[in-house]
Formats: sequence, structure tokens, C-alpha cells
Amino acid sequence: MRLKSQVVGFTPRYNIAPTQDAPVVVREEEIVLKLMRWGLIPPWAQDESIGNRMINARAETLAQKPSFRQPFERRRCLVLADGFYEWKKTGGAKIPYRFVVKGDEPFAFAGLWERWRKPDDTELHSFVIITTEPNELAREIHDRMPVILAAEHYDRWLDPDFHDTERLQESLRPFPASAMACYPVSPKVNNPRFDEPQCIEPVPPP
Repeated sequence: MRLKSQVVGFTPRYNIAPTQDAPVVVREEEIVLKLMRWGLIPPWAQDESIGNRMINARAETLAQKPSFRQPFERRRCLVLADGFYEWKKTGGAKIPYRFVVKGDEPFAFAGLWERWRKPDDTELHSFVIITTEPNELAREIHDRMPVILAAEHYDRWLDPDFHDTERLQESLRPFPASAMACYPVSPKVNNPRFDEPQCIEPVPPP
């Protein structure tokens, strides 16, 4: 997959939170890497605050939800990452865990993206991450997990001219637990302003 980047001066991130920008791959005239805001803002939204609530989309209902139906057909994207966090409820506390693909390989979440016209008539591009049922590993921590796309599905997922949503649904399955690992990390990741390498370092199990 040949990629043209529109991202200049991007530095590593360790704790990307909703409403912040993240690296996303889309196909327009060519395949492009750009930064988009996490939290989908539909074109009909009165203001951008709706994106604060639209950070995840359930794979099972994409074709039924008005906010996701058209992006699912025409504006799909890859959200690049090398790990993600989930929180396990333990007593009165929530313990953060980091999930990775074994070998620390980078991967891509299945996402949808949209354009929203701002009051100053410029465009704001935003995205949502698709979630599915958890695999055996993720189920120990949370009742959902993001869809990690297999590399062989990238081209079809990015193709805006491919509209067979039933076939696209076949790609939205839990990633194999045997290919993943997880470990507890510092509760400092609960603070979206803390974005340091310490976020991804293992800590002793609770």
C-alpha cells in the first residue's frame, strides 16, 4: 500500500484521548495519511460537541445508525496504532491495561470518517473507531474491543467505491486472542494531559 503523508512534524504519542487528533489513513484520489479528530461529527451537526459522544461505533449496527450508515458505505479509514488501553473494574477502582499485538507490531483499527463544515467555512475531519465483541483475552478486562483489521482487508476497507456492507461486515471480527498480549500500566494514563513513555511501561499486577 503506497502512502502519501499530509502529516508534518508528528511526534510519538502515548496517550491519545477522544477529541484529540490521531493519524488516520484514507483513500481519496490516492491513499493519504492525515491527522483527524477522534469523535465523529456528522455533516448535519449543529456544533462539533456531538463528536465528544461519538468516539466508538458498534460493528453490529453500523448499517442501521443514521450517523454511521453513509460513512460505512463510502468513508472508511484505518486508524493507526501500536496499542490501546482498556480499564478493568476491581472493587471501587478501574485498573488500566495496555493491549498490543505480539511482537509489538503496529496495526490499524477499522474506522469511519466524516467532513464537517465549521462556522468559518473550513472543513473539520473526524473519525470513529469501530468496536466488536471481545476475544478471550479482552473479555477478562472489558465487554467490547476495537476492531483490529487484518492486513489483507486494508485495500477493500479503504476503497470508497466498494459498497457491499454485508461483505465489509465479515472483516469486523475480534482479532485472535492468541496473537495479542496485555499488561497493567500506570493509572497516569487516566489523565489525558499525561502523554509520556511511562504510559506504556508495565507495572506490577494489582
